Amino acid sequence: MITAEKQEVLRWFAEGRKAYKLMDFARARDCFASALKIDKEDGPSRVYYYRCKHYLETPPPEDWDGVFVMKTK
Repeated sequence: MITAEKQEVLRWFAEGRKAYKLMDFARARDCFASALKIDKEDGPSRVYYYRCKHYLETPPPEDWDGVFVMKTK
């Protein structure tokens, strides 16, 4: 059984993914931040949070297909 807390994390994560796919990185970042406030150890939310920060600083091309390309190791 999934706890109510984890359900809330999943809800925020799903909202963040929707915004991310629409290239609304500010909204997505805020959703992932909300998930992390509930569970600071949530790995997927942390990864997407930092990707959103990156894209807010360096936006992807307009024909972006949603794939994150790592530039450094």
